[in-house]
Amino acid sequence: MRLDGKTALVTGGASGIGRATVMELARCGATVICADVDATRGAQLVREAAETRIAIEFLAVDLADAGSARRCAGEALKRHPRIDILVNAAGWNDIQPFVDNPPEYMDRVVAINLGGTLHLTQALLPSMIAAGRGKIVNVSSDAGRVGSSGETTYAAAKGGVIAFTKSLAREVARYSINVNCVCPGPTDTPMLQSRPDKLKEAFIRAIPFRRFAKPQEIADAILFFASPRSDYITGQVLSVSGGLTFAG
Repeated sequence: MRLDGKTALVTGGASGIGRATVMELARCGATVICADVDATRGAQLVREAAETRIAIEFLAVDLADAGSARRCAGEALKRHPRIDILVNAAGWNDIQPFVDNPPEYMDRVVAINLGGTLHLTQALLPSMIAAGRGKIVNVSSDAGRVGSSGETTYAAAKGGVIAFTKSLAREVARYSINVNCVCPGPTDTPMLQSRPDKLKEAFIRAIPFRRFAKPQEIADAILFFASPRSDYITGQVLSVSGGLTFAG
């Protein structure tokens, strides 16, 4: 599967699912911009990719800040005439009962997981419309599809990403722009590894495959939606959860 001549921007690209996606798109020939709040990890990714003769660009962005998201889009369009593939993969949350969520925590979770996706997509969309093509892949979560105890605010934000995907897909289909959504289940990322062992063990018991997803397995689903193989697919939500939520 080749993506030569395409330019992609991946948020949350310095670690976890985003990092795996950056590398997969680059290996397929795309020019890839990694956008992330963590400049140290971003620089490390650029160096490590260069060692394997893969060129990755980096842009700093704080998706909790609408202005930062829009500045990131502006800088990307200064470097390239358009973004052909946008992967909104950034995400953040903590595990705690909803009744204990401080207002500032709720605001930050919604801003990073939903608001940043809205602002960045809106800023990049005109270049796709002008080109008459584009691929937008939003990374939500199965928490947004079926709910998740201790992640209520996060689930609300990620559910918003699913609704955004479906609605935007209807609006931009006339411009041959595809908008789809990947919903990972528990995935072996730095964020998951920071969780208590008892929680991770409970997740494993609940997953029919009895293991966490690898970031690469989520990246493979994202690649499908970013590639020409999905040209006649839009507004769809794909769960990649090892069977955890197949009844949902």
